[in-house]
Amino acid sequence: MKSEVSKLSQRMEAMIAGLPESGLFGEVGMGVGVSKVPFRVSPQPIEISCDVADKFRSLGNHLLRFYKASNRLYLDSVRGHQPGWISELLDRGKSDSVRELGRLNRTKSNLPFVIRPDLMLTESDNLVATELDSVPGGIGLLDALSSGYKSMGYSLLGAADGVVEAFGRALIDDCRLDVPSVAIVVSDESESYRSEMQLVSSRLEKIGVSARLVHPRDLDYQLGDLVTNTNGEVQRIDVLYRFFELHDLKNIPNVDFVFHAMRHRRVHVSPPPKAQLEEKLLLALFHHPELTDYWVHEIGDQSHSVLSNIIPRTWVLDPTELPPFAAISPPLITAGKSIRRWSDLSNITQKQRRMVIKPSGFSELSWGARGVTIGHDVNQDVWASSLQEALQAFSTTPYVLQPYEQSRRLAVEYFDFDSNEVKVFDSRIRYSPYYFVEDGEAKLAGVLATACPASSKILHGMSTAVMSPVMVGND
Repeated sequence: MKSEVSKLSQRMEAMIAGLPESGLFGEVGMGVGVSKVPFRVSPQPIEISCDVADKFRSLGNHLLRFYKASNRLYLDSVRGHQPGWISELLDRGKSDSVRELGRLNRTKSNLPFVIRPDLMLTESDNLVATELDSVPGGIGLLDALSSGYKSMGYSLLGAADGVVEAFGRALIDDCRLDVPSVAIVVSDESESYRSEMQLVSSRLEKIGVSARLVHPRDLDYQLGDLVTNTNGEVQRIDVLYRFFELHDLKNIPNVDFVFHAMRHRRVHVSPPPKAQLEEKLLLALFHHPELTDYWVHEIGDQSHSVLSNIIPRTWVLDPTELPPFAAISPPLITAGKSIRRWSDLSNITQKQRRMVIKPSGFSELSWGARGVTIGHDVNQDVWASSLQEALQAFSTTPYVLQPYEQSRRLAVEYFDFDSNEVKVFDSRIRYSPYYFVEDGEAKLAGVLATACPASSKILHGMSTAVMSPVMVGND
């Protein structure tokens, strides 16, 4: 028995040795019987059913159609072919320069080639999206974890040859260059992800893609080209992978070089600088009753049916006073109580406020669970104050309201390095599938599961969570 435990401990140590060494995931290594990885690791990948795996495989193309339709909806609104309030809403709080970047004619059809929703699996095996992200972290972590479990003999859901390999193929397909010179640019705000993006860069190099990790201060514009200039060594850039947020542009050195080169077709920037595609407001527009016909026409009946079940009803917290005979649309009903004015929400009971308030996107508060208020997890005064603050921020940082969805409970194993034994805890899981667009299809590269203690109201990476790729079980 001791021999088996020792072998398992060695396998766990070997696996975490391949994880990023600093930044978001802490100092990786082994102390005296203690893992320094700031999350739990499981002796095996988290298991899902064949039915759920099929849903993951097919979801990517539905989401790709949603992104295409969202892109067109915004541009049509700008041009007067759709109601003007749509683009006005999506442009709230953005500078003229950011709006201009999102409207450039030469990039009008460009879309993110990375799509990553955050999903929960309910007790009835339905998937519910809490987030859509096109500039996600986790690619390097998922690749490293997947490599570790594959070396232990496990078969995982996703790309057979690896997460970064799939990323590299999609990147080349996106820029339409056979042998591009790629710079992965990570800003100071995204510093905690630098080590995992260095892992992605190194892995791309190993599979034949010329890639390097770059800080914005090392960018330059010379003789009509965007280049990196590091210690006097100048290298031309064909493709810039943007790992920085558009709300942070004023803090990013040399970013003007990037967009000047992009405007003159001297560099391909991905994901494209379209802030309107990074807003949770899009989820509210999907459920807007006046736009139902648009969505069905653009994405088709099947995708509309699938996404209607996955995208939660979402409301924009707009303080505009409603006329006497108007009401919030689509109808907002909580615990049997119909809400006709936002002020009606202020004094509802804890049971009635199973809702979430969160910033829409163009804000430093819109990632990492910051800026989020969960109604039934705070007292009435805090809830009312958060609601009022969200309404007051509408002109600069719109907020959205969503029902609070809860993931099903699942017992998950983890290896305790202190006691050298496998333990089990009651968890709720967030599933983050990574889709990379290649040849016009959003292909599943892998799924990162984050299993948090069942008492957690917000599911995200934490020291008591297991982070793991998923495998398909035998139903």
